Amino acid sequence: MPHDRLALITGASRGLGAGLAEALAARGYHIMAVARTVGALEELDDRIQAKGGRATLAPLDLKDPAQVQHMGQAIATRWGGVDLWCHTAIHGTPLSPAAHIAQKDMEAAIAINLTLPAMLIPMMEPLLRARTGQAVFFDDTHGGEKFFGSYGATKAAQIALARSWAAETATIGPKVSILSPRPMPTGLRARFFPGEDRAPLTRPRDEAQRLIDCLLPQPA
Repeated sequence: MPHDRLALITGASRGLGAGLAEALAARGYHIMAVARTVGALEELDDRIQAKGGRATLAPLDLKDPAQVQHMGQAIATRWGGVDLWCHTAIHGTPLSPAAHIAQKDMEAAIAINLTLPAMLIPMMEPLLRARTGQAVFFDDTHGGEKFFGSYGATKAAQIALARSWAAETATIGPKVSILSPRPMPTGLRARFFPGEDRAPLTRPRDEAQRLIDCLLPQPA
């Protein structure tokens, strides 16, 4: 059984997830990159391999419980556990006044932003404990802002769930961290702020490197 350090990135095809995958591959982690978009995953794999890293691509629909469970079983069989899980998968619903949120938009936000991590946590806990690994979630401050009702509420609920998990496992593991990324010029942010000057924003690759440096400081 391989005993490489394994980093699982859920939502790895673009943005912060892709940046984290590249930064962790440069640290020597074997990357398991999970997302729906096959082409974007293949481009990520090309970039990782070009720098001497290694990745396993897992194109799947994270809304499908059967596919998610199959992924967990495959990790357990091949790797025996996970050293680091970074959860960046997110669904950004259209901005809307709270009184006019479309039911389908709210249901989609709940499915990805809350139901998915609630399904992943019990699957990931034993895999992380097997390697004394840690999980990482990424906060967002839009909860409670006008027009961010469906996205903000479900993202805030995800972070509340992660905080509860962190408190419950503080002494027994796995370690659960919640980081706050700086604003980045991602596709999601472009939909939220279409007229924004993107020049001052931090590139996802640079922000990913900063977050990994905070999470996994190099030995002096």
